[in-house]
Amino acid sequence: MMTTADQTEIDNFAALSDQWWDQRGPMAPLHAFTPIRVDYILQAIGRFFPINAGGQPSKQSATRPSLAGLRILDIGCGGGLLAEPMARLGANVTGIDVTAPAIHAAKAHAQTMQLDIDYRVITAEDLAATGAKFDVIYASEVIEHVADRPLFITAIAEMLNPDGVVIVTTINRSLPALLFAKIALEYIVRLVPAGTHDPRKFVKPAELRAEFAAAGILLDDMTGFAPRPGGGFMPVGSLAVNYAASGGFR
Repeated sequence: MMTTADQTEIDNFAALSDQWWDQRGPMAPLHAFTPIRVDYILQAIGRFFPINAGGQPSKQSATRPSLAGLRILDIGCGGGLLAEPMARLGANVTGIDVTAPAIHAAKAHAQTMQLDIDYRVITAEDLAATGAKFDVIYASEVIEHVADRPLFITAIAEMLNPDGVVIVTTINRSLPALLFAKIALEYIVRLVPAGTHDPRKFVKPAELRAEFAAAGILLDDMTGFAPRPGGGFMPVGSLAVNYAASGGFR
């Protein structure tokens, strides 16, 4: 049976599941990466839905929009680093992951934060088979870990509403990405455990665009991310290492 789940990847992340919310632990790079990911997701949503995204003032908040009424799917949600900000903005959030300990950590943290998020241990294709539909689907730092990328993208297309938006953040399959995201992070500065990334699964932007186009989705926006001096990340024109893409049905 075809599946997007990769047991090696599941085992790697299961070993880290009690450290999802430790900002000084192995998830520190993801915590540092979260603000720019949230900003991009909101900007992408704002291209499809009238929410005053991207930190612009709205009736609901002086700094953030309201996502009330939107059904959002977080694929590969892990401990909930992105699901929680979306829920705080009023969205109806479903978070899925194939790593049960990660979902356990996500549920525990959401309960502590008094957030109502529907977390499930399930693959994207199995959720798609239930007929679930969403306005917004994002897979952030996930697609480079799945076993079957075409099946994964097909599942996303099946679950996306006709006027919905899909957002992906991932790593380019390039020499700079190999040096930074694999060798430097895992073996030199050791910010993430060795073996976290398989560079063979990194995705070139042209490949990602073509594979989504085959499923009927046009990724019409791509933005690069780079470390910001002093900490965090900033948007850049280069897609050489980390990048985000978003779009909807053509």
